[in-house]
Order: sequence, then C-alpha cells, then structure tokens
Amino acid sequence: MKAVYFLFLGIILLSACTNDKKAAVEEEKTDSVIIQQDTVPVIEKEEPGLNDLTQTILEQIKNKNYSSLSQYAHPDSGIRFSPYGYVNTATDIVIKPGQFRSMINDSTKLVWGHYDGSGDEIYLTFKEYFDKFVYNVDFLNPEKLSINQSAAKGNSLNNIIKVYPNAEYTESYFSGFDKKYNGMDWQALRLVYKKQAGNYYLVGIVHDQWTI
Repeated sequence: MKAVYFLFLGIILLSACTNDKKAAVEEEKTDSVIIQQDTVPVIEKEEPGLNDLTQTILEQIKNKNYSSLSQYAHPDSGIRFSPYGYVNTATDIVIKPGQFRSMINDSTKLVWGHYDGSGDEIYLTFKEYFDKFVYNVDFLNPEKLSINQSAAKGNSLNNIIKVYPNAEYTESYFSGFDKKYNGMDWQALRLVYKKQAGNYYLVGIVHDQWTI
C-alpha cells in the first residue's frame, strides 16, 4: 500500500515538474519574440527631400550640364525662367523638356524680360542667361537654404504662391558679399516644384536680387 502511495506521489511530482518546464520554455519563447520585435527596426522608404533634389539640380547647373534639366522639367508645364523675384507669366520664357537640348548650343538671343532700373530688354542667349540670372553666384553652397520660406527682403514682389498655388519651392540665399553695400547685394535663387505621380518636377527657376 505504501509502495502504491509513493508511486502515485512520484507521478504527481514528475507531472508538476514537466508542466513547470513547459511553462518556462513557453515563457522563454515569448520573451525571445518580444526581444526580437524590440531590436529589429522598422525601416520605411523615404522619397528624396527637396533640399537634396535642389542640391542635385544646382550641381548639374554649376557644371553647365544643362541638358540634364530636361529630366527634372515638368513634363506638361516645362520650366518658367524669371530673372527677378516677381514671376511675370506674360513675359517670362517657358522651356519644355524637349527643347533643352536644342537650345543649349543655340546662339539665338531671346528676350527674357526687362532689366530692373533701365527697363532695357534682357536680350541673351540660353547660356548667357544662365550665367547672369540663374547661377551667377555659388548657389550650390548658399548661406541659407530653406523650403517654402524666403529670407530675401527687397522691392520686388515675391508672388510665387499666387502663380504656383499648389507648388513648393526651395530658396538658396546669400545676405550679401561686400560690406560697403550694407546687404543690398544679396542674391537668391528659388527652384519651384510641382508634384505629379509621386515625383517632384521643376516648374520654375526664379532669380532674385535687390531691385530699385
């Protein structure tokens, strides 16, 4: 009788130990899963920011690789070029993606607008315009680069929001170069983007400076 009793007690203790081991294993598995979830980062794919895109485009312009602009130009709207801060939709020249390659080496002079102060026509070739009204200072390395904000203060009206209501823009800005001008020699370049099918395209390049 005692033998049966001890046998029964042993079975109970053995069963309890087995259950404890199973519980410990399950707990260990649960803990390992939690640790694994905590230590594996979730990486979301991000599209290139406007700052990076602007730097890429300005690098191409600085190196005079103008033909590359065709891949950034808006497929429908093209790129409008404004020599001063006020975007003039009546006179500013618009270049479509397919026109860039033919215009780069074209010596034909076009009227891009009118010079501030004198009112004379801005009569320049494609390359001359870029040298004077696009990349006339090192905008690739600006004093300040901002998105949808302008640090420029001048007499020319900044009407980007009105002309491009659903667009975004970056501004590469220098507050001045020579102290004797007391900041009146500031320069700014704004690249205006419109999003289509998930991609940003250039719709405007606006040069700005102190005007009379």
